Amino acid sequence: MDMNQYLDIFVEESKEHLQSLNTSLLELEKEPGNTSVINEIFRVAHTLKGMASTMGFTHMTALTHDMEDVLDGVRSHRIKVSSEVVDVLFQCLDALESYVSEIVSSGQEGQEEYGDIIAALAKINGSGAEKSSQKTKSAQDWTIGENSEEVYSNGLRLKLNIYDKNIIEKALETSMNILQIHVELDKKCLLKAARAFIIFQALDRNAEIMKSEPSVEDIEDEKFDYSFTVMVITKRDAAFFQKELNSIAEVRNVETTSITHEHIEMIQADEEGIASTIQHGKSDLKEAANKFQKLGDGKKHTNKTVRVDIDRLDVLMNLVSELIITKTRLADCGSGGKSNDYNQAVENLERITTNLHDAVMKVRMVPVETVFSRFPRMVRDISKELKKDIVLHMSGEETELDRTVIDEIGEPLIHIIRNSADHGLEKPEKRKERRKEETGNIWLRAYQEGNNVVIEVEDDGQGIDIEKVRKKIVGKGLESEEAAADLTEREIIQYLFQPSFSTAEKVTDLSGRGVGLDVVKTKIEALGGTIELNSTFGMGSKTIIRLPLTLAIIQALLVMVGTEKYAIPLSYIREITDIKTSDIQFVRKQEVIVLRDMLIPLVRLDQVLEVSKDELSDTNKLLTCVIVRKGDKLYGLTIDALIGQQEIVIKSLGKLLADIRYIAGATILGDGNVALIIDVNSIV
Repeated sequence: MDMNQYLDIFVEESKEHLQSLNTSLLELEKEPGNTSVINEIFRVAHTLKGMASTMGFTHMTALTHDMEDVLDGVRSHRIKVSSEVVDVLFQCLDALESYVSEIVSSGQEGQEEYGDIIAALAKINGSGAEKSSQKTKSAQDWTIGENSEEVYSNGLRLKLNIYDKNIIEKALETSMNILQIHVELDKKCLLKAARAFIIFQALDRNAEIMKSEPSVEDIEDEKFDYSFTVMVITKRDAAFFQKELNSIAEVRNVETTSITHEHIEMIQADEEGIASTIQHGKSDLKEAANKFQKLGDGKKHTNKTVRVDIDRLDVLMNLVSELIITKTRLADCGSGGKSNDYNQAVENLERITTNLHDAVMKVRMVPVETVFSRFPRMVRDISKELKKDIVLHMSGEETELDRTVIDEIGEPLIHIIRNSADHGLEKPEKRKERRKEETGNIWLRAYQEGNNVVIEVEDDGQGIDIEKVRKKIVGKGLESEEAAADLTEREIIQYLFQPSFSTAEKVTDLSGRGVGLDVVKTKIEALGGTIELNSTFGMGSKTIIRLPLTLAIIQALLVMVGTEKYAIPLSYIREITDIKTSDIQFVRKQEVIVLRDMLIPLVRLDQVLEVSKDELSDTNKLLTCVIVRKGDKLYGLTIDALIGQQEIVIKSLGKLLADIRYIAGATILGDGNVALIIDVNSIV
């Protein structure tokens, strides 16, 4: 069977399971005795093992198998959860992520076997070997024999006790059939547990499972050698089950035996068996069998979801975009005074396209939790490396962003959080001197603000030493000593976003290489967002990122500059005002205007975009100025005329024109002409 067709599904599901494993391990470290977390980790490891085995990835299978052994020891309380155990399990997680990354790039898991990690698992598992042996023995006292191949003196494969005898006698008195069913699977069967689950479902539909060897729980965990035996109470006969089970794929042989009075007369009393069976009610085996049934029933209550390739969503989005362009063209055609029916039809089309656009956008939206969930582990590792006590507080994980933005935002956030942990937060002893709690805090928040999503990273560390940065500016020759002395605190902070600008005194694995905030700024602005940094020395810092909800269809203001039409994204626009040319002043050779006691730099779009136009000679003539916001700063963009607000579709300029400054893309207008979209970030 060609397994390559399932490779994409394997990768997607593996990533989901690894993320779940990461979250659960962090919870386990906080609550070592939390049984539900331990069971969840075991379940994920077991699922990964089965998936890897099916795909033929032997190294992943071996690693997850050894993980299971340790986790089973934790579940049975013979291995105590410690920092060492959690560290090794995190190493396993990293190794599994490396395997999946290699599978994504090459289709194969690679040759790395991570022998050191497997040895560490074996060492942990070996520490509880003696207890494990004793536990296994006591568990076997009341069960059904050493293995399912054993045949007892009564000709059965199952060891029965007095309690079983009473059940069988009552069943026979009510004309029910008691069957022992021995099932052998094909040795080439890749997922034994999954195949056994299908068999148990078939049995549950037609019988009540009374006993099993191995136990249903062991079968679920693949702890059996391609065969198992069950005893059922049913109205069906042996021939029915022979036919029913033999029809299931990968079942090699089915052997059925009808239990009669002659069989139970040979059963000897087993006092230990009676006591244990009474203690366990109808036995743990029945309870485990019910687990299989619950698994089947649970599917009815799960949310119905479909995994869709992002490329298919892009195609759908493009079709919606074309529909919106056509709607705009129809609206323009109707502006010449058409009939009421025509206008109503256009309005109806506008409503439908808007609803369709909203629906498609919701499909593309992904919670920022998918990005945030990787940071608790990262902060844990940084905390250990830097020997600092750091707590990460997260909120707003349910806030949604477009998938294309989500895929790009992770790297900038990693830089910012590392900066907070390394540069921002002090060592415990230093915090104690400053009368702070020894544990440093980092807050990661997300929330929606209009058509933007705001992500904040805040810490309660030492903040930015403005004077130290000022000296660095002079030392690097970026400003003269006199000019640097006149810089405001906010202007000095902006130098931290310059390439190769670092205030770290020594280079570490985390920071000090001059790569960081400049990369962050470039990435954020490429996404159409803005970034600002606020800091109070001795108190902490806050980085605020604003990102558009989507990069596909936006509201924009259409304007005229010279003879050309341009679009300015509405999310940047604060207001529109008229100014006299005589009101324009100069500060440091920069044109500025005063608006409500605020000094606002002026940007003449015709000059920046190199659009030819007649020079103004009348000093009292009014200029139309669009006030835009970048971070907490305002700028004025001069234009020649306003056209109006319009929903536009952003089209990429392509690779050949990707490096053109000041232009973020293009859009097709209702008249078929193209308008360029202004990149506010780069212009101001």
